[in-house]
Amino acid sequence: MAEEEYRSAQLIDGEGEYNDAGVENFMKATRLAECGLSYVVVSIMGPQSSGKSTLLNNLFRTDFREMDALRGRSQTTKGIWLAKCRGIDPCTIVMDLEGTDGRERGEDDTAFEKQSALFALAISDIVLINMWCHDIGREQAANKPLLKTVFQVMMRLFSPRKTTLLFVIRDRTRTPLEALEPIWDSVSKPEAQKDTALSEFFNVEVTALSSYEEKEDQFHDQVAELRKRFVHSIAPGGLAGDRRGVVPASGFSFSAQHIWKVVRENKDLDLPAHKVMVATVRCEEIANEKLSHLTSDEKWLELEEAVHSGPVSGFGKKLEAILDAYIEEYDKEAIYFDEGVRTAKRKQLESKVLHLVHPTYQALLGHLRSKSLEKFQKDLESSLNSRKGFASSVRDCSESSMFEFDQGSADAIISRAEWDASKVREKLYRDITAHANTLRNQKLSELTNRYEDKLTEALAEPVESLFEAAGNDTWASIRNLYHCETRNALSEFSTSLSGFELDKVSFDERITNLKEFAKNVVEKKAKEEAAKVLIRMKDRFSTVFSRDKDSMPRVWTGKENVRKITKDARAAAPFMADHVNSKRSCFEIHARSSSGYALKLLAVTAAIRLDEKPDKIESTLMSALMDAPVSLVRRTATTTTESLASSTWEVVSPSNTLITPVQCKSLWRQFKTETEYTVTQAISAQEAHKRSNSVLPPPWAILAILILGFNELMVLFRNPLYLLLLFVMFLVFKALWVQLDVAEMFQNGILPGILTLSTRFLPTVMNLLRKLADEGARPPNAPQTTQNNPLLDAQSLRRDSQRHVPSLTTQAPNASSLSSITDSSPQSCVEYPTANEVSCTS
Repeated sequence: MAEEEYRSAQLIDGEGEYNDAGVENFMKATRLAECGLSYVVVSIMGPQSSGKSTLLNNLFRTDFREMDALRGRSQTTKGIWLAKCRGIDPCTIVMDLEGTDGRERGEDDTAFEKQSALFALAISDIVLINMWCHDIGREQAANKPLLKTVFQVMMRLFSPRKTTLLFVIRDRTRTPLEALEPIWDSVSKPEAQKDTALSEFFNVEVTALSSYEEKEDQFHDQVAELRKRFVHSIAPGGLAGDRRGVVPASGFSFSAQHIWKVVRENKDLDLPAHKVMVATVRCEEIANEKLSHLTSDEKWLELEEAVHSGPVSGFGKKLEAILDAYIEEYDKEAIYFDEGVRTAKRKQLESKVLHLVHPTYQALLGHLRSKSLEKFQKDLESSLNSRKGFASSVRDCSESSMFEFDQGSADAIISRAEWDASKVREKLYRDITAHANTLRNQKLSELTNRYEDKLTEALAEPVESLFEAAGNDTWASIRNLYHCETRNALSEFSTSLSGFELDKVSFDERITNLKEFAKNVVEKKAKEEAAKVLIRMKDRFSTVFSRDKDSMPRVWTGKENVRKITKDARAAAPFMADHVNSKRSCFEIHARSSSGYALKLLAVTAAIRLDEKPDKIESTLMSALMDAPVSLVRRTATTTTESLASSTWEVVSPSNTLITPVQCKSLWRQFKTETEYTVTQAISAQEAHKRSNSVLPPPWAILAILILGFNELMVLFRNPLYLLLLFVMFLVFKALWVQLDVAEMFQNGILPGILTLSTRFLPTVMNLLRKLADEGARPPNAPQTTQNNPLLDAQSLRRDSQRHVPSLTTQAPNASSLSSITDSSPQSCVEYPTANEVSCTS
């Protein structure tokens, strides 16, 4: 690396092309960009083969290519070359220019000589002019045309600093300064600089060196002395002491490239503008480099990733530390460039950096907003669970959440940014308010629903029960129940609403709505009862008519105590006293009493009476419907007064009317028609009961049978064999009846029973005979471990009959066996597992 640092590189080739890649590599190898303003550019110009490269190599210990005198004098350096001096502080860069007056380019091709001279003069702090002592006074050899061109260019540059012209006279002689004055005077000048001295533009220095070939030792000593003048050359009074307008080292390559481009295009050089341009380009490059490094910075990426996951404590301090580091790096690298440009680019860098990190800041605010909103929701829920008032809970939790957001947003602010979290804060406040309103409406709705359910539970079933009772004080009881339950519910509801701190209008509205709801519950239940009043009337009629005083179903046997039933009917309908002594049947008395209850129910459900206004509905119905004759056996026409011909009740508003007078009349007619069937069924039941009790034939029929069948009975009594045969046949028939289960077969119909009986008859008979044969073949003294039931097991016989066992026995059954088989008296059997016996008792 050390050798590469001091290796020469071509800056401009012989064709005048700028070697951009070579210069960049040279700057990296020499670390020139790190030098800032502490560097010096030295260039050398002079005739071809005048020993320029040799002088530079001896003076600065560079490795420029030197001419080989044995091969003849020819062009050695083509274009412009760069090299770094060894052992000189500050960093000194030497440019070896192509020699002038060379035969390779010819006497007419002096453009490159002038361009290279102008280029060296524009970027160099010190310009060495190498001259031979014996060429002084000559036109071409003394570089008079070149110097004249240099002076003319300087008149255009008006550089803010003085460039040092160091004339190196070879072969130990001196050229007085006065020798340059004629050249300076011959240069055409603007009117303003016509009398300006050469010293106003240049610091002119002259030094002489002995002959390198003849007095080599003296030459090296003199070069060593001259080398000392280049150490600390940028100090005040040094060869490069004037540092005005120096381009920072990091912009050297771009500055040199731009100056060479301007020189080649033969444009006027404006070094102050060039300095600004270089500063602009370089500062922008530095700023872009810092911005690029920031985007890939590990600390920033970790911080950004952490913010994406959630809130980060100390975000502002961490971010500011990262940004300050890159801004400081920019200031450090751009400190030597033009201050105005440097400051402007610094502001641009800060703006871009803040634009880069601002989305992350916004994301952090979003997390803080979400966290604060979540905290508000949890705190509010916890506060409400502790039975604290809703409004006070919202205030306390809102203040706490907003304070937490303010702390988090203040922690995320950085000093160099004017970030404002007010919009996010306003959104958080709106979210909190929206959630609080939503929850308040929900809680109010739940509270209202709870008290509505409570009122429904407290009113619906009791009102329904009161309607079912249908007494004189039904509506008075309903009103008392309604006022009591509503008053209690409104008191509790008002206490619960106080925690919400509602305005008076909203508070009164909700109280009114709840009170109206209670009223609607009663009215709705009244409408439901009115809709099913006919069913209620018929149910009550059926209950009073068909059940006794113990609520047991009444059996109409014809032996009922008519007087007692009449008494019960009076209790059910006290207004029926006029009919107690009538000679009506018990059916009509029950029907009449039930009808009285039904009419009371109809009167109660005809209108809503929550306003406590008296009405004449019941008396109107009683006079119009109960005074008419009622027949439960046949349907008769009912005569009513003209009072039921209206569609409204007197002193009852239409909104409170549930059943109009016309509808009451129609319902009563329908009620009587539909209840007549119940009375008819009761009469039929009594008659059927009487017929069912007459099972035996009449006495005269029994006497006729005994007289006509006397001879046959005497035959049976005289011959016991017939009786035995009939008894055996009876036992066999009974056994077959039980085994075939004839009654069950005919339950599904006669034809299916006959078909089933025909398929099972023969197997059952054969199985029965086999059982009897086995019983008769058993030895009389054979031990029995199990005492079987004399009556054959029905299921066993059925299974055997289904197998169609064809075994037959010819042994005649004895009477005792048939008797045991046909014995169908119920028995209870107990099995004893230890003795393996079954004990059966009748």
